Amino acid sequence: MNFDETLSLKAKHAEDVFKDYLPKEDGFQRKVLEAMNYSIMAGGKRLRPILMEESFLLFGGKGEIIYPFMAALEMIHNYSLVHDDLPAMDNDEYRRGRKTTWKVYGDGMAVLAGDGLLNLAFETAAGAFDLAVNEAELRRAARALQILGKKAGVYGMIGGQCADVEAEEGQEMTEELLLFIHENKTAALIQAALMIGAVLAGANESEISAMEKAAYNIGIAFQIQDDILDVTSTTEVLGKPVGSDEKNHKLTYVCLHGLEESAGEVRRLSKEAITILSSFENRNEFLVELVKYLIERQK
Repeated sequence: MNFDETLSLKAKHAEDVFKDYLPKEDGFQRKVLEAMNYSIMAGGKRLRPILMEESFLLFGGKGEIIYPFMAALEMIHNYSLVHDDLPAMDNDEYRRGRKTTWKVYGDGMAVLAGDGLLNLAFETAAGAFDLAVNEAELRRAARALQILGKKAGVYGMIGGQCADVEAEEGQEMTEELLLFIHENKTAALIQAALMIGAVLAGANESEISAMEKAAYNIGIAFQIQDDILDVTSTTEVLGKPVGSDEKNHKLTYVCLHGLEESAGEVRRLSKEAITILSSFENRNEFLVELVKYLIERQK
């Protein structure tokens, strides 16, 4: 079986996992539940939950205690996209080839859908405590929950979004600030994926820190590649509008360093991340190939 076929199977598996945690569309709150499900079922590669499970497997993890966290991370990722697309943020009308949540349900309901996914994410992740079979697994689940909250919160993704919004409103953009935004807005959830997988599998502190560093590189490279594609790709290929960075007057890594140097930095970060992931006793060849695919993607 080749990489694409394996990735497709793993994406389906990840989707099957989080489908079990999605809400039923009934009751007086039915509309927001519909908007939540519309958002999370809009497609996508399901890369973050796949990365989490592959990290879990890398360190010898077994069982289903990883499942609630896989679902929770995908919910958090999708809530962030719903809010990013809002008129008050990036004002995008299409994502993954179809209308964004606010264009279908209105911006007020889209705000609520994002809020709903975020709250449901932590309710879902907490379900891991019911799957723990001993005290060690309970402690690992608690540590994983702390990582999820931090990497998704004001010291992670939301912190990066805050700095991004302020930069758009006129704060002087420096390379240091730009990397802070990329580290937190993009890399933080990838760090959550790799760290939580390692934690739940029983990895030691040194191994968890190494996964955090690898994920940092992956996240920064991913975002620089995203900036490159915003310049070089098309709406048809990318599945969302291109040129939005220029339209929104965003200073990107490409603006600072140009396409050639930016592509070189993507390669450097990728190589370092793969070196880290290949350094552990139990190699996960699919994880290495997934990182290459993630960073070198064309859409």
